[in-house]
Amino acid sequence: MDNQPPVESTYSPHTDMAIEAHELARQAREIIRGVSEESEEVGDVRISRTHVMNKNGEREIGKRVGHYITLDVPKLRRRNPALQAEVSRLFAEELKRMADLKPDSKILVVGLGNEHVTPDALGPKVVERLFVTRHLFNYMPDALGEGFRTVSAVSPGVLGVTGIETSEIVEGIVENVQPDVVIAIDALASMSLNRVNASIQIADSGIHPGSGVGNHRKALNQETLGCKVFAVGVPTVVHAATIANDAMDLVLSQLDESVPGNETTKLFKNFNPQEKWKLVQELLEPLGNNLMVTPKEVDEFIDDTAEVLAKGLNMALHPAITAEEAAQVTH
Repeated sequence: MDNQPPVESTYSPHTDMAIEAHELARQAREIIRGVSEESEEVGDVRISRTHVMNKNGEREIGKRVGHYITLDVPKLRRRNPALQAEVSRLFAEELKRMADLKPDSKILVVGLGNEHVTPDALGPKVVERLFVTRHLFNYMPDALGEGFRTVSAVSPGVLGVTGIETSEIVEGIVENVQPDVVIAIDALASMSLNRVNASIQIADSGIHPGSGVGNHRKALNQETLGCKVFAVGVPTVVHAATIANDAMDLVLSQLDESVPGNETTKLFKNFNPQEKWKLVQELLEPLGNNLMVTPKEVDEFIDDTAEVLAKGLNMALHPAITAEEAAQVTH
């Protein structure tokens, strides 16, 4: 059983996004051994595929061995129904390709997070919109034709509400339901405000509930659950330290333009990314350095994002469901 905390990066650990962790590592070195990345543009969507190939890659970027797919959609927050439908379709295609589900695969979807805290409610909101079928296969086997899989879903809540570790709840359900695949949905932390509620990450390496806010819980992965585990997440928050660090860089850049060669900017140019992070953290510690920031429109963003993910999941898990039918199911 893997009960270890997430791998710590050489650089800032304040992101759940593999693509951002790779970007951070490349600030120091252009080539990161053990990690490969490729990307493509599909309309308004940029799809990046990051592969952490070995232990060296783990150490370099702080993400476990596996494949990570990121859909960056800057215009997703504009509430464009056509774009949302296209993102659902692309998400479904990428998930199907990664999961490689069989026609008779049994799937358990786990909506992680706290439904009473809006930025953390993504998982439960997605679960509410899924087309679950396990009970139909058990009690009404003739109700569904071909193109539907056995799907069940649960929102286990959080430790502070239930008093039970999420991993304990999920392990108990897996033991009884015996799915072939677990898909965990969770809100993530990003190092960029541009990616908040505008990116989707899919990973085959499992997930650590609460890792985005510094709570290192027991992992949900193939080692702990005994079946394939895929993680789907959307960044909904940014650490205050990230914003402070970016603001410091911006101020120093402006200062260097106004007063070229001044001693202050010379001093900070000698700092590497990790040293700057430590400085920012030390300054914020008296104020509570685990402060998280989210946009004021988070209520609308979470509902829209949950709709996009649920549509994509319904299409990916049930080949018989069309895009039009997926939109009806989620309402």
